Amino acid sequence: MKCPWRGLLVAPVLLLLPLHSLASATNDDPPGTRASKGHTCVGCVMVVSVIEQLAQVHNSTVQASMERLCSYLPEKMFLKATCYVVVRTFGPDIIKLLDADMNADVVCHTLKFCQQEPGQALCHLYPLPKETWKFSLEKARQIVKKSPTLKYSRSSSDICSLPFLAKICQEIKSSIENSVPFRDADSDKYSVFPTLRGYHWRGRDCNDSDGTAYPGRRPDNWDAHQDSNCNGIWGVDPKDGIPYEKKFCEGSQPRGIVLLGDSAGAHFHIPPEWITASQMSLKSFFNLPAALSDELDWPQLSGATGFRNSTSGIKENSLYLHLWKRNRCNHRDYQNLSKNGASSQNLEGFLKSLSRNPLLDQPAIVIYAMIGNDVCNGEMDPVPKMTTPEQFYSKVMETLKYLKSHLPNGSHVLLYGLPDGTFLWDSLHDRYHPLGQLNADVTYRQLYSFLSCLQVSPCQGWMSSNRTLRALTSERAAQLSGVLKKIAATEKFPNFNLFYLDFDFQEIMRKWKQRGGQPWQLLEPVDGFHPNEVALQLLADELWNKVQLQWPEVLGKENPFNPQIEQVFGDQGGH
Repeated sequence: MKCPWRGLLVAPVLLLLPLHSLASATNDDPPGTRASKGHTCVGCVMVVSVIEQLAQVHNSTVQASMERLCSYLPEKMFLKATCYVVVRTFGPDIIKLLDADMNADVVCHTLKFCQQEPGQALCHLYPLPKETWKFSLEKARQIVKKSPTLKYSRSSSDICSLPFLAKICQEIKSSIENSVPFRDADSDKYSVFPTLRGYHWRGRDCNDSDGTAYPGRRPDNWDAHQDSNCNGIWGVDPKDGIPYEKKFCEGSQPRGIVLLGDSAGAHFHIPPEWITASQMSLKSFFNLPAALSDELDWPQLSGATGFRNSTSGIKENSLYLHLWKRNRCNHRDYQNLSKNGASSQNLEGFLKSLSRNPLLDQPAIVIYAMIGNDVCNGEMDPVPKMTTPEQFYSKVMETLKYLKSHLPNGSHVLLYGLPDGTFLWDSLHDRYHPLGQLNADVTYRQLYSFLSCLQVSPCQGWMSSNRTLRALTSERAAQLSGVLKKIAATEKFPNFNLFYLDFDFQEIMRKWKQRGGQPWQLLEPVDGFHPNEVALQLLADELWNKVQLQWPEVLGKENPFNPQIEQVFGDQGGH
């Protein structure tokens, strides 16, 4: 799904606005455009809200709350230093305005991070002031009328021009644009570094100085002398002289998993403690540098390729872990090629980052999961911008033809349908957003309206109070799912089989309710849009069970030598 939350994402991170570009180089909105200005406004309102609430929670001054926020940030990536620079620049004005009881909307409009263009509706997150908006804004402007900061550019590109951040920005932008590891000494598309499209996204390289050694390849000479496929199984059994790879993996039908997805597949996630003053502490931002380097995605915990133990506490596993437990010869053979903002229409731009040699590598299970952005956009009238069934068919077929030329024989492609996203509004609209929980003043209805007004909603069609629009969006999603279903039923390819599965989120919600849960607990609390970690694990488990029941050949055999592999090789070198 699309992730246009440029300001929201890193609002508490970099403290003030022009800084959001460091967090998400996926921002393809040129500085100065309406969307770019909208992201800036969102970020400002979020940041000022956190500052104000920190002062309230700790019964402190606004100055103290800004310093507290900066003290929570890590030194890495100059986050703490940048925060203090911004506080020195904009802090005096924020203090004056908050001390005069101006809310975050008024503060950000006064400081020109939010701007009401001629003919544009007034965009605000909080209820309007008791006094008229015009009176409140004029009063606030008088308070800071002599401030030199009003002359500073609000351009979203400013932060990366700072000398000490330029290199970091370039690294992040490079890895995002190319969708391959930034650090890859042997250029085999695998890395020994976790973030910047490293092994959080695809299996860890076991020899970054040898381009012929990487996860997923067929073993070289049964890996008698070195681990050529990075699954941790290599060498010769001294008892009989047979290579371990041959003994344990021959005939076991090894295979890897590849996800072609969007921000949901990448597991886009903003921890609520990043913007919740009552939960904020020195521990809150521990993972922030890694999260920024991973585009605010957490693929290591995703439903498709997650390899870390779930932080949610549920027993379900990712598809990759299911596949690894079925056959330990599949160790490290995963690729998460998801991207924030991906859709059928732009997948070709990063599909070439796929690493699969049809002659040298094992077969792959490829999951095509463009589940949102073909119907989701931020336009006030989103329907004309939605992908049509004809456009969708054309692009999906282009993708399948590319896979035809790159996948080994015996591979499988699963086409995942689009959801009926009406559950978003139904589950959240009358609940309080994390920013509104302290004072019971911001619901998801207000958040959705604010983002819609700024035209930066990740999905205007489903995150709308307009019932008809929500229904139209679901209707188009169903039409596109129908295209996928027809393709799976009618198209044939020589090197892979094609299957279709529904994205049945309603079924996941039903089973979650049976466990005593509520639907809202399956959605990301900060953005109110993406499925959270629990939902992704449940969806993965549901997909695994369906495939195991209907098409077990997709998953390969269960390896009877798994206990012996574990006995000899332990964790196989870890992930």
